[in-house]
Amino acid sequence: MSCFTKMLKCYFTSILIILSSLSFGQENQQDSTDIINNRKDSIYIAEIEKVKGKPKVLHAEPLFIDLIRDLGARKGEREWNIGMGMTDRKTFDNYSALIEYEFAPIDRLGFEVELPFSFYYRTDTSINRAETPQSRLNSIKLATQYSFYVNEKNSTSMAIGYIHEFELTSFNKYGKEKIVKGNIYNPFFVAAKRWGDNFHTLLYTGPIIEHQFGNNKLNTIWQINSNLHYMIPGTRNFIGIEFNKELHKRDFDMTIRPQMRVGITDNLLIGIVTGIPIKRETQRFSSFLRLIYEPKHKVKHI
Repeated sequence: MSCFTKMLKCYFTSILIILSSLSFGQENQQDSTDIINNRKDSIYIAEIEKVKGKPKVLHAEPLFIDLIRDLGARKGEREWNIGMGMTDRKTFDNYSALIEYEFAPIDRLGFEVELPFSFYYRTDTSINRAETPQSRLNSIKLATQYSFYVNEKNSTSMAIGYIHEFELTSFNKYGKEKIVKGNIYNPFFVAAKRWGDNFHTLLYTGPIIEHQFGNNKLNTIWQINSNLHYMIPGTRNFIGIEFNKELHKRDFDMTIRPQMRVGITDNLLIGIVTGIPIKRETQRFSSFLRLIYEPKHKVKHI
């Protein structure tokens, strides 16, 4: 074998050794990252679950149809929400806003007060202005939720709740007619399960019963919302999707809402939602933004 051939052989052998060591180093680095993220996940779950008091399971909460309070809520937990959204409804745009306060006075029982607003802007000038809805404070919304089943071993929780809305008239009719024009009754059931440390599923369902004082009639819409979320390893952030379904007599509507939640600080998060209707009968695409602030409360760790 010539000297030149021996040199080439040594050269390529050295390259293979270096590449192998780099590959091994990257695998070790990836393994180290996975271990660190798994530890962070375990620590975060432990922070939520391993405190004195009744059991609680960490679940990812949907961003559009959110819960009244965390499943298995503990006494002293609180949360402020500010939401803003826009929906394209063909002939006009619907801008929405909400202010919401949640709190748990005792373990597993949550309450909520919400003020949802709607503002409308006509985009099709060919239609009569009277056909465009009028801006208003939609309702005064009061709600409660009780987690009656929390199983840490199976990472499963269930709850029942009730939302009552005092439906209000539009701003331009204040002083001309009664401010409260009806009630909305909404009992609901929630079931959620976490699969491992990162995957979360949730079902939220119940009837929405609208009672208009003007004609004294009841109109019932069945709401079936299913969710799938993946919590990013080592963080409080998640990506997911909501399937918001409504059944009204023989009519079925569904809006698919991809979403993500990002932590800004320890107690401040932002949620971003996009709405995609499967049928564009009355609405097109929509977007929604939720700012979530969770004031710290004292907990006693085991």
